[in-house]
Amino acid sequence: MRNKCIAVLTLLLAVSIAASAADVTGKWTAQVPGRNGTREATFTFKVAGDQLTGTMSGGQGQEVPIADGKVSGDTLSFTVTMERGGNTIKQTYTGKVVGAEIQFKREGGQGPAREFTAKRAAT
Repeated sequence: MRNKCIAVLTLLLAVSIAASAADVTGKWTAQVPGRNGTREATFTFKVAGDQLTGTMSGGQGQEVPIADGKVSGDTLSFTVTMERGGNTIKQTYTGKVVGAEIQFKREGGQGPAREFTAKRAAT
C-alpha cells in the first residue's frame, strides 16, 4: 500500500511540474534578423494559465497585437499579422524558455525561417 501511495504522489508531482507554464510575463527584447539586416524588437507578454497575450513592436514604432498565444511548460507560440504595402503578412513564432532567454524561431512572411534570442528587459 505504501508503495502505491509513493507511486501516485510521484506521478502527481511529475504531472504538476510538466503542466506548469513558464512565466514569460513582462518585456523581452531581441535583435531579429530579416532580409534587410537585423532590427530591434520588443515583445510584451502576459500569461494567464496557458494563454499568452501581448504585443510586439519593431523599429518602425509599430505595435502589433499577438494572436493565438499559448504557453506549455517551457515552450510558447503565437502569431503576428501585419499590413505592409497593401499586403497582409502573417508570421508564426515558436520559442523555448531557457533561463532568462527565449530561443525563438519565426516562420512565414517573406524569406526563410529565422532564429533569434530574446532577453528579459531590465525593469
